[in-house]
Amino acid sequence: AAPRPAHGCGSGALLGRFGVLLQGLLALCAFSTLMLKRFKEPKAERRPWRIWFYDTSKQAIGALFIHFANVFLSDLTEEDPCSLYLINFILDATLGMLLIWLGVKVVSWIVQHKKYTYLVFGEYGDPPQAAAWIGQCILYLLIMVFEKTVISLVLLIPGWTKLQQILLGYIPNPQLELVLVMFVVPFIVNAIMFWVVDSLIMRKYKQKDTLDINGSTETPRARRTEESQVLLSPDMDFDQSESDQDISGLRGTNQKMKQPSYQVVI
Repeated sequence: AAPRPAHGCGSGALLGRFGVLLQGLLALCAFSTLMLKRFKEPKAERRPWRIWFYDTSKQAIGALFIHFANVFLSDLTEEDPCSLYLINFILDATLGMLLIWLGVKVVSWIVQHKKYTYLVFGEYGDPPQAAAWIGQCILYLLIMVFEKTVISLVLLIPGWTKLQQILLGYIPNPQLELVLVMFVVPFIVNAIMFWVVDSLIMRKYKQKDTLDINGSTETPRARRTEESQVLLSPDMDFDQSESDQDISGLRGTNQKMKQPSYQVVI
């Protein structure tokens, strides 16, 4: 067995009592950013709570899978598990984020090409269907599996051991290292990742409804269609009636002028 390092957290520290407490606090603080994002959305585009839950729960499932995969991979080595977890996390937040974006784009193109409406991210039907949410969760989880598989293959490249030795070597206290690795850095990075990914998988509102003078809801497309129909109509009834009256009046005058006059001679 390889010699134990003089610094860093020991094996099993990530799943210890203090580590689990930090992970629970991290989950609470990180997902609170998604609630903040909902309140920052414009009121006209703000998602109902059920739709918001459907959108964010997909991220929760994916984040839990990535987290426990990182914990499992970090405990497979005799090296410092905190340093290895941090390396996994940094790769997930950089290269992994690019893979997630690519996966969402590819999957969205496939389901739209095949016309699987309920598998389009953010579309759940009206009223929202739980079956659509389950199908989208499975697709998003498959994207997470693809992302973690690629990151695990990247970690097989030689040279990561040296980075792992110097990454947190300046921290002598194992608990301080655990706080930094399991709470401080993940909270900052997860808050950014959750915000970006939620914008990718939520429903996009490209056109806003507008209110006309009477207060009824009217889309810009419907308003343009109605205006085009008015502009393309052949004649206005009011103008046509006035022109008809003028023409009939002129005809009546001409007929009066052409009628012969008769005189009675006694």
